[in-house]
Amino acid sequence: MHVMGETDSVVEQIREALRTVIDPEVGMNVVDLGLVYGIEAGGDAVRISMTMTTPACPMSSYIMEQAQEAVRKLLPAIQDVTVDLVWDPPWHPGMMSDHAKQHFGWSE
Repeated sequence: MHVMGETDSVVEQIREALRTVIDPEVGMNVVDLGLVYGIEAGGDAVRISMTMTTPACPMSSYIMEQAQEAVRKLLPAIQDVTVDLVWDPPWHPGMMSDHAKQHFGWSE
């Protein structure tokens, strides 16, 4: 589904839109937390692969809905926005951005 060129720009725009999606339990966006594993865009469809910090996350449905809404707000012409919840590879704090690591005082 991912095509090089113009689609790369759309993927980056989607990634930036996902920065508005905040995990309410920790107060940090899903991109900096390292929860977004992949973004595919093509035609009138977007597919996002993401995870949660734990399989027991009580906010997973809410976060996934917010991710869909962020994409729909950015790209209202997109008809199909799918968010797949994946567990492989398992999330770990090392996946966070430097900004998030600094925010939480985490060092490798």
